[in-house]
Amino acid sequence: MAIKTYLYIIRKRGWIIVLAALIAGVAAFGFSRLQDPVYRARILVSVLPARADWGLSNSTKDLLRNFQTNLLTHRTAQKVIDRAQLDMNSYELLAEVEANPEPDRFVMEIIAKDGDPQTAITIVQTMAQVFVDEREIWNQKQDKRDRIDVIVVDNARDAPQWQPKPTTNALAGLILGALLGAAIVFLLEWLESGTIRTSADVEKHLGTAVLGAIPSGENDKANSDRRTEQAQKVVPQI
Repeated sequence: MAIKTYLYIIRKRGWIIVLAALIAGVAAFGFSRLQDPVYRARILVSVLPARADWGLSNSTKDLLRNFQTNLLTHRTAQKVIDRAQLDMNSYELLAEVEANPEPDRFVMEIIAKDGDPQTAITIVQTMAQVFVDEREIWNQKQDKRDRIDVIVVDNARDAPQWQPKPTTNALAGLILGALLGAAIVFLLEWLESGTIRTSADVEKHLGTAVLGAIPSGENDKANSDRRTEQAQKVVPQI
C-alpha cells in the first residue's frame, strides 16, 4: 500500500483515532480521581551470617524463603496487630503486606499498603521488629559461629502515595484508546476494501488503464444549467 494511501486513510478517518484516544484518556483520568488513595511503606531487614563462610552464606540465602513464609502467616500477623494495637484482623493485615527476599543482598524487604500512610508505616516497622525479635530468640539457642544476625537496616520514615496515579493512567488510556481507534479504522477499511470509488480503484482491480469516465447525474445537470445560463446572455444578431 502506497504512502499516499495511508495519508488518505489518516486524513479521512484520523478523527476516529483521536476521538477514541481522548475518550479513553479522560475516562482513565476520571476513574483514577474517583479512587481512594493507597499509600506504600517499605522497610529493609538485613539477614547476614555471623561469619564469612561459603556454606553458611548459602544456607542463609536458602533460609530467606522460609523467613518469607513465616512472616506471611496469621500467627505473625496477629503478633503485629497486638503489638501495634491495629484495628484489623489477620486476614486484612495479610492482604496489605508483602515480604520479598533478596538473596543476593542478604535482605528481606517488607512492604505495606494502606489507605492511611501512618498505618502503613506502623505495619512495616512492627513486622520488621517482630521478625528481628524472633530471630534473636532463635540465635540464643545456636552456637555463635552458626548464628544469623537480623537487624533493621533503616526505620520506615514515610509512605508515599502508591495509587492511584491519574497522570500515568491517563497516558496509558490515551495510548490504548489510540490503538483501539486504529483497530476500528482498520476494520472499516477492510469492510470497504471491495468498494470501487475512483479510477485508481478500477485500475487496481482490473489491471487496465481507465480511458474515460461517465460524469454523475449531478454533474450533467450542473453542466446543462451552465450552458443554459451562457445561452441566455448571448445577444442574437440581426
